[in-house]
Amino acid sequence: MSPAPDIPFINQDDLDTWLPNLRRSHPRLFFNSETWPAVKARALGVAAEDFEKLFERVKGYPDEPVGDSGGPPFESEQEIAGQTFMMPTAKEAREWGVQAMETAFVYLIGGEKQYLERARRMLEVSVGVYHQCYRERRAVNWYCMSRVCALAAYDWICNDLTEEQRHGILSPLLRHIEDVQSGPGKPAIHGINDSDHKTGFYGVRNIPWFAGLAGYGDGIDDELASRLLRAGYENYGLMLNFREACALDDGGLASTTTGYALGAYSWASFNLFHTWRSAFGQDLAQFWPHMSLFPNWIMWNRIPAEGHPLEFGSGDTYHADNHLRTYALYEHMSQIMHFYGKSHPNCAALAAHIRNIVPEKPSLTSWPVYPFLLTELEKAPPAQPPDASGAGARHFEGMGQIIMRSGTGADATRCLFTVSGHASNHRHYDENNFIIYKKGFLALDSGTRAQSTDFQLRHYYAQTVAHNCVLIHMPGEPQPPYWGPAYEGQEGRQNDGGQTRRGCGKLLAFESNAHFTYIASDATACYSEEKCELALRQLIFLPPDHFVILDHVTSTDPSYRKAWLLHTQNEPELTGDTFRCDEGDGRLFCRTLLPERATLTPIGGPGKEFWSNGRNWELNENFKGRLQEFEERTGKAMLLGNWRMEVSPAKPGREDIFLHFIQVGVKDLEAMTSADVFRSEDQVEIRFSEGEREVRLHFNLANEAGGRISIRGTTVEFEQNLATDVMPQSGVD
Repeated sequence: MSPAPDIPFINQDDLDTWLPNLRRSHPRLFFNSETWPAVKARALGVAAEDFEKLFERVKGYPDEPVGDSGGPPFESEQEIAGQTFMMPTAKEAREWGVQAMETAFVYLIGGEKQYLERARRMLEVSVGVYHQCYRERRAVNWYCMSRVCALAAYDWICNDLTEEQRHGILSPLLRHIEDVQSGPGKPAIHGINDSDHKTGFYGVRNIPWFAGLAGYGDGIDDELASRLLRAGYENYGLMLNFREACALDDGGLASTTTGYALGAYSWASFNLFHTWRSAFGQDLAQFWPHMSLFPNWIMWNRIPAEGHPLEFGSGDTYHADNHLRTYALYEHMSQIMHFYGKSHPNCAALAAHIRNIVPEKPSLTSWPVYPFLLTELEKAPPAQPPDASGAGARHFEGMGQIIMRSGTGADATRCLFTVSGHASNHRHYDENNFIIYKKGFLALDSGTRAQSTDFQLRHYYAQTVAHNCVLIHMPGEPQPPYWGPAYEGQEGRQNDGGQTRRGCGKLLAFESNAHFTYIASDATACYSEEKCELALRQLIFLPPDHFVILDHVTSTDPSYRKAWLLHTQNEPELTGDTFRCDEGDGRLFCRTLLPERATLTPIGGPGKEFWSNGRNWELNENFKGRLQEFEERTGKAMLLGNWRMEVSPAKPGREDIFLHFIQVGVKDLEAMTSADVFRSEDQVEIRFSEGEREVRLHFNLANEAGGRISIRGTTVEFEQNLATDVMPQSGVD
């Protein structure tokens, strides 16, 4: 699926080969004179309801808009963990970029001069606000959207402005966009989003492309417009290549945290596709298919549930209720149907299915003209749901995820496994982490990002201790960094046994079929080499409800204590080497088979929910109020994972084997399946039977993955070696 060499954005230096094709006339942002009739017809036809809402808003906008930068940043008191800190903040700026786009669109539809004049004044006021914000060394806002909308509004009405008016808007607008780009000697700007192509790409680095298109070749500030166009081309080339590496031939989008990926991240790709078509006359999307496969990743991450679909809750998810964020999905899927209906019909059909099942159609506030641009939408193929059987597993190689499931219904068992991948944005120190869902979140990611003024964000929630991983405690090891405020005490500087690098593990083997899924993943490189020589995890899912997890962990010093973790929402009930825990309508049993005579320690409950390095990383008072309000409103507690079970060897040693047998079910599951374990010097075997199925698993105990599996029953009988390579997968399913 690699794009052909002659496709734009492959090399950041090839813009000159495309510039002769750039439309010289306006408009050329999002539509042009040839495509405008279809856009107008859509606004007055199939999308008339959306246009009427937009028109009503525009009629209410003032003829003399007033802008306000909000003033320079100032210090305000904020409380974190019982301590008061002075934190820089700034009031929201008042500008009119989005409203100018709406007003300009209404002018193009009806030709009424009052809307031309109103849009012009909105742009003039907004440009003044942008420059005032820069003088005060504060950001206009976190996102690029309103300034891109302002550029589009200028592009749409510039033909009807005087030469003086065009200069008065475009020249200072281009200068502002250059001002806020990073570079040597540039001043620090409070609250600016200078994030690069590996993120959602909705900060200031996104804007130069649109600025260059709006002003190129118009004789107003051609040198600056050309410079911005080239910078935008380079930035977008980096973004496209990165997003293709994340999606590969499976799907996904720059972050495994679904709230981001399903929210604003898609806009950068769609806006480029729209503007390349309007400015250069070419369908770019067909050559860059990362968005076409996005529906496949969504459906594997989507957990059906009563009331609202759920997600696994990995990465920087708030963990309030683990609801899948669907507010933008209707529009995202509409865009995919529009762009990929011809070139990738199967993907467009799956997008149509998702559009049919999302709970709500959004009210568009960031990109209000989107519904009118989708002139190919009705030509897309009809909705097609995924395969109803839906069992098995999918390896999203670029995203660093393996998702397992026993089916596609609400009663299915689901498991997410984290391994390697390109998508590192908003990802934690959680290599080899697993999350298990069965009618409830039974093994989950714990903690919450709460607010960016909360110590938990950096010192608990993102660290390995908050995940279902293995800890190796080395005294004095520094804690790895994460975003958010840093706690200056010793507890905030010490690593609590966790990983120090993200996403640098290696998937050694993956196989999935109707009977089992096998994963072997080496996370050694994610730990400091000063303490870890081997961190190898092998996981086998035997649908519908059994898991076997073997961890082979070798430390550089035998005195470094190791701990195997499993986080639960509620207090686990421990009996000998087995514990049980419920959440929602589901139940989990977990039995420690190795090490022998292991110590199982439940940690959690009031005052110890987020325990690490000898303290509880409490939420700030504002978020505690949200917790109480959430519980009163829903009758449930937020899914923050208030307990964990730590499993450690009876005595520390250099090399340790952890072998765990997990069974999940509904709450009436009274006891778990019995299992026997046999260990020799070079292998370990686990045997269990359930109903008429008998399973035998052999794992190698050398410093490598592998083994053998045997399953016998009335409808199946086979024995084979466990895979030693990664099974390829592609397309939608």
